[in-house]
Amino acid sequence: MATDKLEQNEFYEPTDADKELTAFVVDHCEKWRDWRDTNYLPSYLEYERIFRGQWASEDKTRESERSRIVTPATQQAVETRHAEIMEAIFGQGDFFDIEDNIQDVNGNPIDVEMIKIQLMEDFKKDKIRKAIDQIELMAEIYGTGIGEIVVMDESEYVPSTQPIPNMQGQAAIGVMEKKRIAVKIMPINPKNFLFDPNGTSVNDCLGVAIEKYVSIHKVVQGMERGIYRKVDIGTAGEDSDLEPTQEISQYKDQKVLLLTYYGLVPREYLNNLKENQDIVELFPENSVADDYSDMVEAIVVIANDGMLLKAEENPYMMKDRPVVSYQDDTVPNRLLGRGTCEKAFNMQRAIDAQTRSHLDSLALTTSPMIAMDATRLPRGMKFEIKPGKAILTNGAPSEILYPFKFGQTDANNLATAKEFERMLLQATGTLDSNGMVSQSSRDGGGMSMAVASIIKKYKRTLVNFQEDFLIPFIKKAAFRYMQFDPERYPSVDMNFIPTATLGIIAREYEQQQFIGLLQTLGPNTPVLPVILKGIIANSSLTNRFEMMAALDEMSKPNPEAQQMQQMQQQLALQAAQANIAVQTTQAEQNKAEAIKLSVEAQLLPQEVQAKNMSAMTKNLPNEDDQASREFDKRVKIAELMLKEADIKNKSKIVELQMNNAKSNVVDMENDFLQNLNQELANGNR
Repeated sequence: MATDKLEQNEFYEPTDADKELTAFVVDHCEKWRDWRDTNYLPSYLEYERIFRGQWASEDKTRESERSRIVTPATQQAVETRHAEIMEAIFGQGDFFDIEDNIQDVNGNPIDVEMIKIQLMEDFKKDKIRKAIDQIELMAEIYGTGIGEIVVMDESEYVPSTQPIPNMQGQAAIGVMEKKRIAVKIMPINPKNFLFDPNGTSVNDCLGVAIEKYVSIHKVVQGMERGIYRKVDIGTAGEDSDLEPTQEISQYKDQKVLLLTYYGLVPREYLNNLKENQDIVELFPENSVADDYSDMVEAIVVIANDGMLLKAEENPYMMKDRPVVSYQDDTVPNRLLGRGTCEKAFNMQRAIDAQTRSHLDSLALTTSPMIAMDATRLPRGMKFEIKPGKAILTNGAPSEILYPFKFGQTDANNLATAKEFERMLLQATGTLDSNGMVSQSSRDGGGMSMAVASIIKKYKRTLVNFQEDFLIPFIKKAAFRYMQFDPERYPSVDMNFIPTATLGIIAREYEQQQFIGLLQTLGPNTPVLPVILKGIIANSSLTNRFEMMAALDEMSKPNPEAQQMQQMQQQLALQAAQANIAVQTTQAEQNKAEAIKLSVEAQLLPQEVQAKNMSAMTKNLPNEDDQASREFDKRVKIAELMLKEADIKNKSKIVELQMNNAKSNVVDMENDFLQNLNQELANGNR
């Protein structure tokens, strides 16, 4: 028993593979740190000082500079952009949605809305919104937003009541401890972030690492819970660049430098293969490729640059790295982005230089300065000016003392600084407190163009945030809930959709467009409910969702009114059919009358011929020869008259038929068009 207790109290001794793994990670991180510190660390420190309004001696713009003022132009630009992006992400409540195309599990349908509500509740408990707020603010300052996803067990204490045994009707009131899986995202300062400079994204790098100071008691707690190996840990607090903020004096006690590495490591180092079994070498030992063959995703935690606390293969089921990052403004083919402080840096230095030179000149032109004859002052006198001070002179003071000043302060200094501030706002695409945007006119057209340009710039940042940070984080968090809390989250592949759209400036701009459209179309436009819904959706009213639901309800068709409209349409159709039947009957009657007239016209020549024959046989002479000649003569005359009458009658018949037909066609067309217009009018009502 004594031997077991002694072995239990001993510290863990690292193996040769552990030492080689530690050296592999530390060597790479040191190279990455040197590259980052050379290229970015001085700028990061200055960006932080500008945002916080702090002065440092290295921020001087000239050697003779005495003023230490830091103007707030960049601070305002950072806060304006930060507030706009956060409003676009969280201003509408829900910041993500899930597509309802997930297949059933074991024949049971999945309640997508319930999964979304659970995720939102867990995110609220783990303060995801607050963490994202800090990450986005650091992205505006440094250009890159970085978050580390951490899974941990948490205890919740909830009020509960339990019955007391053997005591009927009585219960004990207290609290109950419940365990829950928490998935949190930790904001990471770019000063604490290391990555492979050859990579352009977190997954593209050989590995990424996070180095920061943590309290020693947290490391000891991790050892007690079995998370970390039990090693002879000590404190370290020398590197002030790793502190989250710049202070006059950093606290250096009871801290441990913790390096957490997520990335690829040689499998032989991770699993102690060199000690346990032979390895088949694919490359010669002196080859560079041999150091990077047979790599595996791992998580390695090293304390104080040498003590291996944890080394294990990636435990997550998707084998993904628990780090997400995005660029505030895109810099192609680079992991780090460009922030608001970098955009405003040159103009901020110009504004500070102009303002400080103005204040320095005031010290020379407004402060009381006196020239004096030192030979005529009392020996050993300490000369100073203050109210009520008596100055002793050896002679007339007007001859010995002479007040003077170095010229006049140029009033254009502040105007020049204001022009530099306009350039800063133009570079960052932000609005100042007066609402001025670049040099465009303040009328409706110029202001609309300027605001539209600003909204487009915000949307670029919003797209980077959604595609590179928000959706990857939600997916990683959902996968971890599925892995460690399968009772609440079924293991399915979900498709998440970002719902963030517009910030407050974009919403106000869209509100103006809706109102202008409503004024143009008037209150009787059929799209009035759609316009009102858009206005309410973009507003900040607390009950906007209830008002939108009421508008949707009003827009639904009334079944009774719809039925009455259908009945009216049927009646109008029947009336139109009856009118068409009447018109058809009338047309047939007109046609019959036309045929009758045609027949009568054809019989009329025969009737006339018969009458002429009868007339010719009357009043003939008595003599046969004369009667015969008179009869032939009258017959010829009658035939000529009949032919002439026949030609006239035929022309009249043709003209009459054409007039009747044309009149009937025109009447039918007019009646048909009139009935059709009446039917259309009834249908619209």
